[in-house]
Amino acid sequence: METLPACPQCGSEYTYEDGSLYICPECAHEWSKEATQEEESGLIVKDANGNILQDGDTVTVIKDLKVKGSASGIKVGTKIKNIRLVESNDGHNIDCKVPGVGAIKLKQEFVKKA
Repeated sequence: METLPACPQCGSEYTYEDGSLYICPECAHEWSKEATQEEESGLIVKDANGNILQDGDTVTVIKDLKVKGSASGIKVGTKIKNIRLVESNDGHNIDCKVPGVGAIKLKQEFVKKA
């Protein structure tokens, strides 16, 4: 018998299958089988709009960011080319070089795919 994955939202083990979706009866969260397979295969990083990012993508900063050791920081609209995705416990999953600042790690919720 196939074991169904636990709900990624609330962790409930009582999920069930409905066509190509998994559904959680406790929190009513629905997700596709493909999303579950992608999560099992490796690191998934999504930008502020929910687009999946990949190594080598170009992103745009959506919020002014203060940077320790830099007087100016990173301004809204700054384009960052050739990002690298890394696994991180503190949420800084994007490793990149910002023009005028240098090498830095960013959180995924402060960028959008260009």
